[in-house]
Amino acid sequence: MTVQVEFHFDFGSPNTYFCHKLLPDIAKRADAEFVYVPILLGGVFKLTNNQPPMIQFANVLHKQDYMRKEIARFIEDHGLIKFQMNPNFPVNTVALMRGAIVAEDEGFLDKYVDAVYSHMWEDGLKMDDPDVFVSALNGAGMDGAHILERTQEQGIKDILIQNTSASVERGNFGAPTFFVGDEMFFGKDRLDAVEREIAKQN
Repeated sequence: MTVQVEFHFDFGSPNTYFCHKLLPDIAKRADAEFVYVPILLGGVFKLTNNQPPMIQFANVLHKQDYMRKEIARFIEDHGLIKFQMNPNFPVNTVALMRGAIVAEDEGFLDKYVDAVYSHMWEDGLKMDDPDVFVSALNGAGMDGAHILERTQEQGIKDILIQNTSASVERGNFGAPTFFVGDEMFFGKDRLDAVEREIAKQN
């Protein structure tokens, strides 16, 4: 029996990019289907009184250096050689995440997610610039202007708000977060635990 796993993500987190790149292999090994749930990480932080690591640990001696080392190890361990830190970080992801809702509504979420993650964390584009947004998505074979226009629809905005609120109500406080049934797992370093839980539920 194929187990469905929810992946609650926001393009602004490099750790969600890392997970995105590894999920296809886990899906094959574990007989699982990963369902992508767009949330707004800024909204999650606001609702949970959380902060981005770069702020939360800004004054902790050695913490930032260690986090950079951990990312470098993860990249090396998994061969994620295309990754580069976006020079425009942090990027405002409101339009990008609303765009994911549009893509989901119109049936091309997989294509959209692949393209945006590549542009964000491989090409280093400033994806919160409307012109860059449109051009990048056009180059990936989508109608960037159409997607950007639809991000202003109240219904699209409402779905993203609802996704975010519902995620927090289930216990989420950040991203990447996974739900395997009722079991929640947070962070790229919990992918092994996600896979074990899939096996339990399979």
